[in-house]
Amino acid sequence: MKTTYYSNGKLLITGEYLVLDGAEALALPTKFGQNLIVENDSVPGIQWKSFDFDEHIWFEDTITFSEVINNTGSKIENVKTTLISILHEAYLLNPDFIDSAKGYKVNTHLTFPKNWGLGTSSTLLNNIAQWTKIDAFTLLKNSFGGSGYDIACAQNNTPVIYRLDQNLPVVDTVDFNPDFRDYIYFVYLNKKQNSRVAINAYYNNKNEHLAKNIADNDKITETIVNAKTLKEFASAVEKHEIHLSTILELQTIKEIAFSDFNGVVKSLGAWGGDFVMAISKENPKDYFASRGYETILSYDEMIL
Repeated sequence: MKTTYYSNGKLLITGEYLVLDGAEALALPTKFGQNLIVENDSVPGIQWKSFDFDEHIWFEDTITFSEVINNTGSKIENVKTTLISILHEAYLLNPDFIDSAKGYKVNTHLTFPKNWGLGTSSTLLNNIAQWTKIDAFTLLKNSFGGSGYDIACAQNNTPVIYRLDQNLPVVDTVDFNPDFRDYIYFVYLNKKQNSRVAINAYYNNKNEHLAKNIADNDKITETIVNAKTLKEFASAVEKHEIHLSTILELQTIKEIAFSDFNGVVKSLGAWGGDFVMAISKENPKDYFASRGYETILSYDEMIL
C-alpha cells in the first residue's frame, strides 16, 4: 500500500530576514510543490528516489536504519547526509516509524524545477513530518533552522501572515487575492540563492534599530495586504524594497539589474537569487526575456 503526502511551495512577499526577529511576513503558497510517496517494503532500510519535475531522477540511494538512528555517514555535507540528518531528527521525535518497520520505498516528486527556490527543502521537511507524524516546525528547528514561514505555506492553501512570537510560529490566513493581480508577475533570476548564507549576512548587518525596523515592516505589510488599487500596492512594495535595502546595506535588484524597467521589481526571500516580483501595467515578458530571463509566470500561474 502506498501513501502519498503533498506540500505546497512558497514565496515570501514581505518581511524577509526581519521575520526571523518577529516581524510579520506575507507569504503565498504556490501551485507548485512536492509529493512524497511511501510504500512498506520487505527489504531493510529506505530505498529513496527523488524525481525532478521532468521525472529525471536527481537523487537515488539506500539509507540504512542504522544510519538514521545513529546519524552516521560521511561528514561531507551532501544530499544523502542531509537527508539522513533530517530523518534522524524525525526519529528522535518519533522512533516508531523506524522501530516498527522492516523497510520502505520512498519516492519524492517535485512539480517545479528544483533550482527555482520554491521550497525543495521545506516541502520535503513538511512531507517527512506528515509521514512520521511529528510537528514540522519542530523538525525544521532541529534540522535546517529558519523562520518557518515556508512550512506555513506548505501546510496552507491560502495566503498567510506569519510571525514568530517568543520563537513559536503564529500563522494567520488572510484574504489576499487582489483585483489587480493580472499586473503581478514572477521572474526567475536564473540562479538559486542559499538561504542560510543570506540569513548569516542579515545577522551580521543587523543594527540597533531592530524594533523600529520591525514596526515599519509590519505597517508596510499591512498596507500591501489591504491595498485596494494597483498604485497603492506598487507604492507599498517599492517602499518595502527601499526599507530592506537600507537595513541590509545592499542595492535593490532594480538598481542592480532593471533600472530602466517601467514598473516595480521586488526581491523575494533571500536577496540576490530565485524569483523577483514585477509589477507592471504592460506585459513585461519581452522586457525580461530580452535580458535573458525566460521564466516569467503570471500571478495566477504561480500562486495557489
